[in-house]
Amino acid sequence: MFNNITKQDLLKVEKPARYVGGEYNQVIKNKDDVKCRFAFCFPDIYDIGMSNLGMKILYNVLNKRADTWCERVFAPWTDFEATMRTKSVKLYALESKDSIDKFDIVAFTLQYEMSYTNVLNMLDLGGIPILSKDRGENDPFVFAGGPCACNPYTMSKFIDMIMLGEGEELIDLVTQKYIEWKEKKLPKIEYLKSIKDIKGVYIPVLHKKNDKIEKVVIKDMNKVSYPTDTVVPSTDIIQNRISLEVFRGCTRGCRFCQAGYIYRPVREKSVDTLLSQAKESIEKTGQDEISLCSLSTIDYSDFNKLAEGLIKLGKDKRVGISLPSIRIDAIDVNILKQIQEVRKSSLTFAPEAGSQRLRDVINKNITKEDILRGCKLAFENGWSNIKLYFMIGLPTETYHDLEEIVSLANSIVELYYSLPREKRSGKCNVTVSTSTFVPKPHTPFQWFGQNTIDKIELKQQFLKEKLTNKCIKYNWHNPSISRLEAVISRGDEKICDLVYEAFKAGAKFDSWEEKLNLDAWKKAFEKTGIDPKDYANKEYNLDDEFVWDNIMHGVTKEFLKREYTKALEETTTLKCSLKCAGCGVNQISSCKFLSKK
Repeated sequence: MFNNITKQDLLKVEKPARYVGGEYNQVIKNKDDVKCRFAFCFPDIYDIGMSNLGMKILYNVLNKRADTWCERVFAPWTDFEATMRTKSVKLYALESKDSIDKFDIVAFTLQYEMSYTNVLNMLDLGGIPILSKDRGENDPFVFAGGPCACNPYTMSKFIDMIMLGEGEELIDLVTQKYIEWKEKKLPKIEYLKSIKDIKGVYIPVLHKKNDKIEKVVIKDMNKVSYPTDTVVPSTDIIQNRISLEVFRGCTRGCRFCQAGYIYRPVREKSVDTLLSQAKESIEKTGQDEISLCSLSTIDYSDFNKLAEGLIKLGKDKRVGISLPSIRIDAIDVNILKQIQEVRKSSLTFAPEAGSQRLRDVINKNITKEDILRGCKLAFENGWSNIKLYFMIGLPTETYHDLEEIVSLANSIVELYYSLPREKRSGKCNVTVSTSTFVPKPHTPFQWFGQNTIDKIELKQQFLKEKLTNKCIKYNWHNPSISRLEAVISRGDEKICDLVYEAFKAGAKFDSWEEKLNLDAWKKAFEKTGIDPKDYANKEYNLDDEFVWDNIMHGVTKEFLKREYTKALEETTTLKCSLKCAGCGVNQISSCKFLSKK
């Protein structure tokens, strides 16, 4: 069929549609007519990558340029990779089927630290030297960006240029600079020099340790390019629906949440812009569900008007509205009823902690009464399935806090069965899911250490033994994955060597529990002499310096220190929309809540 891959080869692997392209709305160009060939690489399988909004946005931005062709590249699952390596087939882009070593720029989005070995595996499979120092003049440039780039040092030995912040305008600019450099036929280092001083650009071989790198911020979300003709997948994916980005940033200030700090300030799209984008997306993709995307969609300033407009827009065509994990203290019963008229979506709430004391520590700013009120409204309006997300191992956590998770889950079940029979919709199902707290850079909790694996496993066992109600299901996350995530997220350049050795020992798809190769990581720790406790479990003093201190996301370190202190005092901070807390983000971008200080 292509690249020495036969129909028989594809029929032997899971979901062969992942590897053939040809989807509706894919962009095909004549390669001879473009000056820059750009491979946008997502370091996980097609099913996950095709659900990623960032990839959709940047694919659209780059392909609007007549001189540039952006193509998609995903990590092949292990069955198809085995076929590729057996037949000496290099990793290729879906649109042209050309191997990625034939491209000008190969760019990776760093969404999750546990995908880093996949980045190295994809470079290797594509015939591109893994270490940037080993690449020659004829090799592609390797770029990276995404939320994990907020600590760029743990991938700095593999990447030529790392983009910090929001990439729509930046990626367009560095592509233009690439085309200008290419026409001059200069050495590769000259291109890197030409973009070194652009805001949001970090170049490991050129920038010094203490050079301050400031993120890029999109100021007007109504004017930014947004895709309405996204590629429609040919097979089931994780989120096979229209993604409608409502706003960026978050007003809440949960102290564990990295995204809530690095994406500040809050910038909303207007209702008119959103409804127009939704209408175009329905017409151009034919998809039957719209997912509202943001860090806290219910906090959109005109949410009711938006929801009513979307419901009216989609009703005739049976297009449903999907809400992500929502603020349980901000549910509107009328909106719930209207959403249910089109299609009843599942409801997911994230209390994060069981006790009020611990919710105050993390600045969640919701009460048990808020949670029960939200669940009651959901139950009275036809829902019987509730998902609850918690974290364990949070700073200052005790077993009493874990007991409160059990108590809360039981209270929700009791609430359901206290309702009159005519108001219930079948059996009540409450799913309690716990993940392990990971201290992240650029948050007030970056100074705290992570619980050891032994401690987390004891806490998980405690919850397993306590959550015995037949209406409650308990899910938990592998703490070994969370420890590796903490090591990488808090790492320095030494972690590059760790990731490289883990890859060479066979690590890949580390976020997939069935593929997690702990032996490979053990060998990597031994070979590099790195002790995971020095990164994952280490407690820092407030005066300590972090390797990522020179990466400027707007929120000042002094503000983060104040929030750290308030956490220890079990004191909350109001959300930005009620009172400005002086986070400092206005120094790099205007913030509409500054006047509330």
